[in-house]
Amino acid sequence: MYGGDEVSAIVIDLGSHTCKAGYAGEDAPKAVFPSVVGSIDQMEVDDLVNTENSGSGNDSKNTGRPFDSEKTKGKRKLYVGSQALGYRRDHMEVLSPIKDGVVVDWDIVDSIWDHAFRECLLVDPKEHPMLLAEPSSNTQQQRERTAQLMFEKYEVPALFLAKNAVLTSFASGRATSLVVDSGGGSTTVAPVHDGYVLQKAVASSPIGGEFLTECMMKSLESKGISMKPRYSFKRKETRPGDFQTVDVDFPNTTESYKLYSQRVIASDIKECVCRAPDTPFDESAYSNIPMTPYELPDGQTIEIGADRFKVPDVLFNPSLAQTIPNMESFADIAPSVRGLPQMVIESINKCDVDIRRELFSSILLAGGTASMQQLKERLEKDLLEESPQTARVKVLASGNSTERRFSVWIGGSILASLGSFQQMWFSKAEYEEHGASYIQRKCP
Repeated sequence: MYGGDEVSAIVIDLGSHTCKAGYAGEDAPKAVFPSVVGSIDQMEVDDLVNTENSGSGNDSKNTGRPFDSEKTKGKRKLYVGSQALGYRRDHMEVLSPIKDGVVVDWDIVDSIWDHAFRECLLVDPKEHPMLLAEPSSNTQQQRERTAQLMFEKYEVPALFLAKNAVLTSFASGRATSLVVDSGGGSTTVAPVHDGYVLQKAVASSPIGGEFLTECMMKSLESKGISMKPRYSFKRKETRPGDFQTVDVDFPNTTESYKLYSQRVIASDIKECVCRAPDTPFDESAYSNIPMTPYELPDGQTIEIGADRFKVPDVLFNPSLAQTIPNMESFADIAPSVRGLPQMVIESINKCDVDIRRELFSSILLAGGTASMQQLKERLEKDLLEESPQTARVKVLASGNSTERRFSVWIGGSILASLGSFQQMWFSKAEYEEHGASYIQRKCP
């Protein structure tokens, strides 16, 4: 009806850490950028702009590359995309539109979608059907709001909302599986049966990639290692090939931007050196392990030892996080947070007896955090110890880490390009006739 060969659908997966967008039928997203935005309150900036542009007329469109993704919303200016965020500005706060998997700021979501269409994919949303990935636990009100924004503001011809877990399942060519999706903001375990998520058995925990990055940062800070954000120093060449770093002071940088810049570094350290330990982490066993060097942006080389194994093991044993200095804030929620193997077993036990065996034998790993080395082997080993004897435990993960990271998006790309899917779209005509609440019927 809408998709097919003439007009390809656009697939968007807005996660808590990154937003992935691209065309259906392709094997990887065209655009991947952070799903946080920089925001400057206009009150402070207006006075500055008026003095600067008194003679030139305010022509913000042509003021160089980093300014092209400004969106003025009410009284704040939003900067979207890694390029715009990488550029330090006075009084710029870094805001995230998503809290605990739920959208809390629709203005920001709107500016992220806008950036994806207009600047990354260079398409007019009026001409393309949209397939959006949504969390398995999305509320009716959130879905209706999404539909309303897409049809009213972007005037898309058709829309479909698909659950993350279902898309991951499709990406690996299965209709039934247990999806362990460990992303930036959280980890969710969701059983999928015949293409539907079994809502009552979904388990989730607040430990995701960002939490692990936080652990890494706090742990390194406690050892006296300071991470200098990229903007806070300049490198000067003293002799050819010899650099000296000079600190630069920006008193108006907000705390949230400084933290964002440090997180980028800590996250890179985590991705480069961490791997899940083969056995549960034990301080004494790992105390004299060989160190791995890592060079920070300012040129100093640090040595990382036991933390390489300790940080990833937090996924399996959340109480480990309390042993990391300055992670006190976690102590309040720690007792209720379960490790990965417990969540998997618990989720399977809430399902019907008939499908448990099938779920045990097709556990799918997805999400950025799941592409950590040795995670698959460790999860399989722990599950073998805790699962019933009769169950054949099989943890499946694509050998290609790009596929693991983007499995939700890839599933969406496959689904939206199927011929048999074209009659499933929720069209603009149906929206106008039945209203936003009809999305519950069209997209189960």
